Amino acid sequence: MNKIAVACDGKNVTEHFGHCESFLIFETDKGAIIAEKNIANPGHKPGFLPNFLHDLGVNTIISGGMGGGAVDIFNSHNIEVVVGNLGGAKEVVEKYLAGKLQSTGSVCHEHQHKDEC
Repeated sequence: MNKIAVACDGKNVTEHFGHCESFLIFETDKGAIIAEKNIANPGHKPGFLPNFLHDLGVNTIISGGMGGGAVDIFNSHNIEVVVGNLGGAKEVVEKYLAGKLQSTGSVCHEHQHKDEC
């Protein structure tokens, strides 16, 4: 069983990981979604969200964009980071489960979003 978190605004993948409204957490087993839960973003503080999601048992995080600091923390927890994808959260997870979703390495470097995405 895996847990895939998607950084969302509404039911869509957000471009800015740290500033998302919520995380849709999909529990999957044998390549199929078996449960879905919406968890409000508890607040953006540097380094907090990757550890928060790790504590929830997340194995994979999907977002449109993410800062390098967050990527490093996820990597330290062996959580797969998939960035550069937009669209409906459930559809994106289904593509991921089918092996049809690729990470573009979309790490935010803009000054106003530095270490925030």
